[in-house]
Amino acid sequence: MAKDAPPQPQRTAADPALVAWVRQAAPYIHAFRGRTFVIAFGGEVLETERPLALIHDIALLDSIGIRLVLVHGARPQIDAEMRARGLEPRFHKGLRVTDGEALECVKRAMGVTRLEIEALLSQGLPNTPLAGGYLRVTGGNFITAKPVGVVDGVDYQYTGAVRKIVAEEIQADLAQENVVLITPIGMSPSGEIFNLAWEEVAESVAVAIRADKLIYLCDAPGIADRKGQLVEALTADEAETLVGKARQAPEIARVLPGGVRACRNGVGRVHFLDRTADGAMLMEFFTRDGVGTVMTRSPLAGLREATADDVGAILALIAPLEADGTLVKRGRERLEMEITQFSVLVHDGVIVGCAALYPFSRDKAAELACLAVMPEYRRLGYGDQLMRHIEARARKARLRRLFVLTTRTAHWFVERGFDEKGLDDLPDAKRELYNLQRRSKVLVKSL
Repeated sequence: MAKDAPPQPQRTAADPALVAWVRQAAPYIHAFRGRTFVIAFGGEVLETERPLALIHDIALLDSIGIRLVLVHGARPQIDAEMRARGLEPRFHKGLRVTDGEALECVKRAMGVTRLEIEALLSQGLPNTPLAGGYLRVTGGNFITAKPVGVVDGVDYQYTGAVRKIVAEEIQADLAQENVVLITPIGMSPSGEIFNLAWEEVAESVAVAIRADKLIYLCDAPGIADRKGQLVEALTADEAETLVGKARQAPEIARVLPGGVRACRNGVGRVHFLDRTADGAMLMEFFTRDGVGTVMTRSPLAGLREATADDVGAILALIAPLEADGTLVKRGRERLEMEITQFSVLVHDGVIVGCAALYPFSRDKAAELACLAVMPEYRRLGYGDQLMRHIEARARKARLRRLFVLTTRTAHWFVERGFDEKGLDDLPDAKRELYNLQRRSKVLVKSL
């Protein structure tokens, strides 16, 4: 380099973790654009250390084209307003008893809380996710309410229940790219005002507009099983068995029955996330593992036969195993020709596992080949699911033996009923193609 040459600018090294995360998130960004999410949270969110972080995440979801409905509560704010007036909050079965004086506190606390949320959504400070963007926040009389009435001899007075959601008006606002903010207050046809539970409003709104996701931001990382361990994914039927039988955090216990009903009534998925966890929604929606609990009507993972459209995903899945010698290398052309032999396991719309069945009908045998599962999903038993699926396909074809050739995973197959055999136990056609250099072990299982 010449002495007088200007100094070259230094390039900042790429952050591999950031690059990997963005690439991993891309399919979800494409999938969620134009979808409708209902995000529900209590007034406790405004009392956390990072309420603005939640607003930033909401702004980010809006910026990628997700249609958002926010349903907020104000339980602690109402309690504080009542105590400031010398009134004691009353609850029965977890639901506030709202007399005339309490209703005045409800109206004031709800109004203030809504204004605070709108103010947060309206910020545009530099160097924040809200900079350069504009969130149009709308609301309206979307909820027709009715009184709860008298329960167990307790008159709830101005505590109401949802009678009807004017879904078409909410949809119209969403179509205009507005963020719809719903305060849990409803009016009756006679003009009375009723205090509603935000949990019920969120469920009713999500069902009425057929939301793709209903997200509850609660006081725990998610749903707990009977041992107190976090459940990462479950069906509505499985969740129902936990209602009243597994100890849950208070808010989780309140929203869980409504989540089950929403899931059964057309809401795509219901998520339970920790409101205090920074970035919980981003981690749940844009990473494969997520961080909370997701509830679906049917199991999240499913098996199906592969199609030509799956070739690219299968190639990407098996490439690391081909590189380290675990699997025999397959080119795209070969895989395209043999794609009908493959089955794939799909988790949340992403192919995370595959396996192939190559029958040798004359010998009443078949080869189980190319069994692969993404590393982050192996602990979920997906390898076993794929193997059982291949076994079922072989039995349906009236084959009697299943064999596998492996160099590095013999123990895994032995633990699942395969026995080590010799080359003579292979079908003649397969024995002629045996690669002596790989020295693969021959494992056989009777069907």
